[in-house]
Amino acid sequence: MPPLPDVIVGPWRAVLVLGVTEILAWGAIFYPPVLIVPLIAHERGWSMTFAMGGFSLALLTAGLVSPRVGKLIDRHGGHRVMPIGSLLAALGLASIVYADHPAAYLAVWLLLGVATAATLYDPAFATLGRIFGAAARRPITALTLAGGFASTVSWPATHVLLEAVGWRGTYLVYAALLALVAAPLHAFALPRTRADVAAPSDQSVQAPSAVLPPTGWPFLLVAAAFALMALFGLTAAVAASFAVMFGMANGLLTIARGAVPLALFGAAGYGHLVGRIGGPYLVMQAIAPLALAFVAERSCDAAVLAVTAAFATIAFIAFAAVRRPKALAGKARSRSP
Repeated sequence: MPPLPDVIVGPWRAVLVLGVTEILAWGAIFYPPVLIVPLIAHERGWSMTFAMGGFSLALLTAGLVSPRVGKLIDRHGGHRVMPIGSLLAALGLASIVYADHPAAYLAVWLLLGVATAATLYDPAFATLGRIFGAAARRPITALTLAGGFASTVSWPATHVLLEAVGWRGTYLVYAALLALVAAPLHAFALPRTRADVAAPSDQSVQAPSAVLPPTGWPFLLVAAAFALMALFGLTAAVAASFAVMFGMANGLLTIARGAVPLALFGAAGYGHLVGRIGGPYLVMQAIAPLALAFVAERSCDAAVLAVTAAFATIAFIAFAAVRRPKALAGKARSRSP
């Protein structure tokens, strides 16, 4: 980490700003549905499958629009794109309070899906990639560590709010936080600077010639591996005995989602690249609960674990099959004694 004055007035300010806004975004959009959607289903007389299907629809929508959001951040910057995401999220959370009709309910989750693609880790990574270029790996790691507090804050906060003001008041409070805190921070506190991706800032960062093109088998292997791990993550979280290991693994996986593409494919067009990788990841998160529930209903828990283990193994093989760029690998060999 640089000195504190540089953190406040320099590019590293982005890590502080995004650390706060990621806690707010994850804590308002991603974590509360587990507690709130059952209350919505009970009050409106809907099935749990339909009510939770709205959240799955949001993740599916986020996966489909994520590449476009990344490209917009590459072009215009996170300080212009992410405020819109926060405002859309605020509008969606406020609207869901009044969405009594099933069609309106699903439409609100479509809106929240677009907001998800423009507020969570992928757009934050894209923003850091635009600001820091090839040197973004350290800021990405620092941001992920800060954002990891989102669940720690969200669960107790949501419980307290539900007891105090009900689910409608809870979503209105979260909408206000996104509109009045997250959106202004994105718009006015994120740095406007853009790194020169053709000029690495230090010798620890590889030159552009030492990266792979973001196409073909290397990209497909990386995208597939992260997508398959999304299915694994949703299942392992259910087992309390694995909660600590899941939290550690999920944190490392999140860091890898930002750092591995940067190391392999470079900083040019990084936002679009992160969006292309994040798209399948989010789509798999949307599909996984339904697919595993289908397996569980027609088989047994052991079959669910077997399917999960199989996908995790395939993801491991995909990661292992990725090779470093030849120029970088040769440089590493030349330094060895």
